[in-house]
Amino acid sequence: MANESSAREHWSGGLGFILAAAGSAIGLGNIWKFPYITGENGGGAFVLVYLLCITVIGVPVMLCEITLGRHTQRNPVGAFRMLNPPVSRLAHLIGLCMVTLGLVLLAFREWGWGVATLGLGLAVFKYGWVLVGGLGVVAGFCILSFYSVVAGWTVGYTWKAMAGQLNFTDIPTAEAAFGAFIVDPWWAIGCHAVFMLLCILIVYRGVRAGIERWSKILMPVLFGILVVLIVRGLTLPGAMAGVQFYLSPDFSKLTTNSILIALGHAFFSLSLGMGAIMTYGSYVGKNQNLFLSTLSIVVLDTLVALMAGLAMFPAVFAKGFNPAVGPGLVFQVLPTVFAHIPFGAFWATIFFILLLVAALTSGISLLEVVTAYFVDERKWTRHRATVVFGIVIFLLGSLCAISVTGWERLPRLHDVLVATFGSVKGSFFDVMDNLASNWMLPLGGLFISLFVGWIWGTKRAVDEIRQGSHNFADVHLISLLAGLKDDPGHNDPRHVITLASLWGIFIRFISPVAVLIAFLNTIGWLDLTKKKSAPPPPPPAIEQAEPAQESVEP
Repeated sequence: MANESSAREHWSGGLGFILAAAGSAIGLGNIWKFPYITGENGGGAFVLVYLLCITVIGVPVMLCEITLGRHTQRNPVGAFRMLNPPVSRLAHLIGLCMVTLGLVLLAFREWGWGVATLGLGLAVFKYGWVLVGGLGVVAGFCILSFYSVVAGWTVGYTWKAMAGQLNFTDIPTAEAAFGAFIVDPWWAIGCHAVFMLLCILIVYRGVRAGIERWSKILMPVLFGILVVLIVRGLTLPGAMAGVQFYLSPDFSKLTTNSILIALGHAFFSLSLGMGAIMTYGSYVGKNQNLFLSTLSIVVLDTLVALMAGLAMFPAVFAKGFNPAVGPGLVFQVLPTVFAHIPFGAFWATIFFILLLVAALTSGISLLEVVTAYFVDERKWTRHRATVVFGIVIFLLGSLCAISVTGWERLPRLHDVLVATFGSVKGSFFDVMDNLASNWMLPLGGLFISLFVGWIWGTKRAVDEIRQGSHNFADVHLISLLAGLKDDPGHNDPRHVITLASLWGIFIRFISPVAVLIAFLNTIGWLDLTKKKSAPPPPPPAIEQAEPAQESVEP
């Protein structure tokens, strides 16, 4: 074990890890999804709720993942295999519940779901908590298969912007062009292939020469482009209306559903539950301050999301478009906005390069999860694992690319799924999206919290965090906030209100409950939403647009 760990690649320093992990978290969810769900849920009030959810879920769970990764120096499967107890009553209880549910489903002739649930329950008895690590690796594989398709759209739109082909005069024209683009197999698969090739080339080079080196280049580029777009948007006549909408809280527009959306997005936007942060944490040295690194990653991720909204809403309002049009905000509304701005092709190119950079930093982390598993557990070379599974993910993603709008091109696969599981909603793209985003990620985050809080134990986790961050466990929280952390009189060992104790409470109780509520709401088993009598009227003198098909990003 020692020899293997010593030969393992590591980040060159704290900055490389922070930028790489922040790049993993910063993706299309920050640039694409966060602005439009903010527009749909009332602006500034939603932003405040989102920031609270980031604090409640994001920081505690991310610190869990990084700590597990550094302590074990392994991918998610290896990490849980190393720490998995010989006997776990909680794991056996979960397995028993799944076996019972599987038998009930079989009794009601739900053969596909019954066999799947029964098999998973028996696997829990055999492998225990190692399955949580496996869930992360499979989630990374599945997510990249459809994520790379959406990222491929940014490749195509970057090319079209450079060629001056996005000069749409109105939103219906932009909608029609986007619809034709995503169903064209040559464009969809070709752009998907280009994006996967970029991911393979970077991960192929390794941790330092590939992922870290390019993260240090791409992250400053991303922030630079955002600043340029913000400045351009704020200089447009009427832009302050967008700023006011974005930053002025209007709690009358908040609903229970808005809070649940913020809760879910706070979890997904940080790349939690898919093994990427844990894998990146396994390349961290023992002298790294994990708590400060976690805060830095979360702050950078949240800052990009907030900056993305500030880059979009002023321009949208300045040109009189609807901020609540949904997923179409990026690929349909904004190209139309740019067409009404001087040098619109240039600004459209800059914006879609921004999207591509954000997608790429996340894409390489997803491919690294799968690569690290085969390098650590199967003893493959990095080059072999990267190329083989890059190609496999490309092939699976190609099925997603040609089935964005329906099953017309995959009728046999559709028949098999219907025969096995009954009705199938949406397309194959939607199936992969729903499976990974709505099931694997929240379950992964939930079980990671339970494992650290109740199985491995917060005491062992804090001992690991102490290496490089002794103040995390030893300084009274009030003394730290008051600036008295170095005053012996205010750091009595009897004090228990430390950052570590607060984190332990969150990870054992608050974060698991919050993730569970968001998960149950997402899959439709818990409905806390309030029914509205009628939707609010749109802002005056603003064009309406139909929302495009949505895809959830982690």
